[in-house]
Amino acid sequence: MKDFRGRTAFITGGASGIGLGMARAFGRAGMNVVLADIEEKAAKAAAEQLASQQIKATPIICDVAQRTSVREAALEAIAVYGKIHVVCNNAGVGGPSGILGVAKPGEWDWVIDVNLKGVVYGVETFVPLLKSHGEGGHIVNTASLAGLMSGTGLEPYNATKHAVVTMSETWRQQLAPGGIGVSVLCPGIVRTNILEGRRNRQARYTTEGTSDAGLSILGEQGRNFIQQGLDPDIVGEMVVEFVRDDQPYIITDPRWLPFVERRFAAIRAGFEAATKSQALKAAKHLPSMPPLPESSSS
Repeated sequence: MKDFRGRTAFITGGASGIGLGMARAFGRAGMNVVLADIEEKAAKAAAEQLASQQIKATPIICDVAQRTSVREAALEAIAVYGKIHVVCNNAGVGGPSGILGVAKPGEWDWVIDVNLKGVVYGVETFVPLLKSHGEGGHIVNTASLAGLMSGTGLEPYNATKHAVVTMSETWRQQLAPGGIGVSVLCPGIVRTNILEGRRNRQARYTTEGTSDAGLSILGEQGRNFIQQGLDPDIVGEMVVEFVRDDQPYIITDPRWLPFVERRFAAIRAGFEAATKSQALKAAKHLPSMPPLPESSSS
């Protein structure tokens, strides 16, 4: 997408943090913005804030962990603006510690339903709507640098973010012929309230033994680290910039590249070890290689 003026962006988790940063940036670019958020009060306050900056914003209540809620929010947005051109599946939670035995079943379900299924519901709901008006569009799915490497301690969060990366890569290939771009946002440390996500944890995910103790792995030092992170408004401006250029990966902190390369090096070593495997050399038959898929960056 090159021209944003007069078009509309639908942003989940739009009432705060990266979502609000994207809303402000798209609004400055001339778009109407829909702030889809589970927090009604925060969404209304954010919309009023944006209105004071001459950005047309509409707050809509949306629980991304429920497919019906996403659909209802989409219909409400269409009723207000007629068409949606940019969809930012951004709502997410930090989740519990991934140390074995700490995270309870309800906490795993919560993180997976919000961070992973919430993106699926957003894409499945809005792709037909983007296709229907024939004007093209763009989808931005928020993952994390945690989706490109494997740091220990937050395994539920990491797992969902890895999933968002690979889903975005394959959806990009599927939707490109129809003029719909897909980018995956992989932010590093950003100054948000992600550690306070449990304030909105739906009651259905509260099981016996769940508590905030799982986040103690981060400690006060971790909280301070996040508070010193990148300004969400900078992330928002980067998203607009990269959507305009149709970039597949939106990386907000290139300083983390050595950590990602360390993981890739370990994977490459696994392939190299396979070439030396005595068991594999003894195989009388190997299946034919399928055609290589097109690059996700194409």
